[in-house]
Amino acid sequence: MAFSSTIFLSQCFSLNKVRSSSLLPKIRHTTIHRRRSFCSDCTTAPSSMPSFDLHSYWTSLISQIQEKLDTAITVKYPERIYEAMRYSVLSDSNKCASAIMCIAACELVGGDPSFAFPTACALEMVHAASLIHDDLPCMDAASLRRGRPTNHAVFGVDLAILAGDALFPLAFRHIVDHTPASHVPPQAILRVIHEIARTVGSTGMTAGQFLDLLPEGGEESADPMLVLEKKFGELAECSAVCGGVLGGAGEEECEALRRYGRAVGVLYVVVDDLLMWEEKVAGSNGPSGKMRNTASVVRAMGMDRAISIVEELRQTAKNELKSFQGCKFGDRVLPLYSFLDYAVERSFVVERCSKANNFLG
Repeated sequence: MAFSSTIFLSQCFSLNKVRSSSLLPKIRHTTIHRRRSFCSDCTTAPSSMPSFDLHSYWTSLISQIQEKLDTAITVKYPERIYEAMRYSVLSDSNKCASAIMCIAACELVGGDPSFAFPTACALEMVHAASLIHDDLPCMDAASLRRGRPTNHAVFGVDLAILAGDALFPLAFRHIVDHTPASHVPPQAILRVIHEIARTVGSTGMTAGQFLDLLPEGGEESADPMLVLEKKFGELAECSAVCGGVLGGAGEEECEALRRYGRAVGVLYVVVDDLLMWEEKVAGSNGPSGKMRNTASVVRAMGMDRAISIVEELRQTAKNELKSFQGCKFGDRVLPLYSFLDYAVERSFVVERCSKANNFLG
């Protein structure tokens, strides 16, 4: 995630600023123009410069994903549990990043994106369940999530726990029931289920939450980067890999997507960490009303190091996408670059953060 207005591969991308959207409050109406050149497997030069409107891409997919989730989680008996499930999954401010990454990765390797929608919806269910549990008083004790009261603040702790518990198995069932078996091999569906189970399990996001609960400064306190990798990098990694598997990617392609997704997932939360600390410097707790402490890279390593970590992660993500260049993949790589572009739009604050080190002294 660069802090300038341009992202480079071996080709050049220029970002053009236009107005924001209410759904994506910090993303610009951006069109990416790609200057294509000859590659070893091309015989003719491209006749035009294609463009990619990442704002339209994201908002169109969000609309489709939310529509499918609305259908997948209808209110039935016991109504209150379903209402609690819908409250967190169908939040208006949900940017559906996990689902979009899954669909984009499927498209990238030549798969039909419609095959990835059931898994994309399942990833959103899993993500919502993890947030419900993450916010509980016995965990992070958050009162706000995505700008509104957390699930347990509205429905109570008991129903919040049950809503999260119900969303996890529903996610797996949704994949099995709705992935077209006539087009997606059974082994691919099993691989996707395995990836998600690993991600939410004792070595993945659950481990991240455990590490985040360790007392700060204690003998067993965790490395903040490890906490972020487990709590946030794992889900982004899973999203990218699942999309690749559903699109028929080979093992090397899946591993490149795995590394890309992990870098992007951690990158986003480090940028969020910088944003929260910058807002604290400015005298505000920020829109979320929640400061990251035990897993704060800024708190543990300082703003200068956090800023350099952002750049390192951005470069890692870019490097993994380089393996998807050339005529075989064409412009299908551009949606995955949109995650970096979105971070560019959010990372303007890093320049201001670098001036706030005295606050941490």
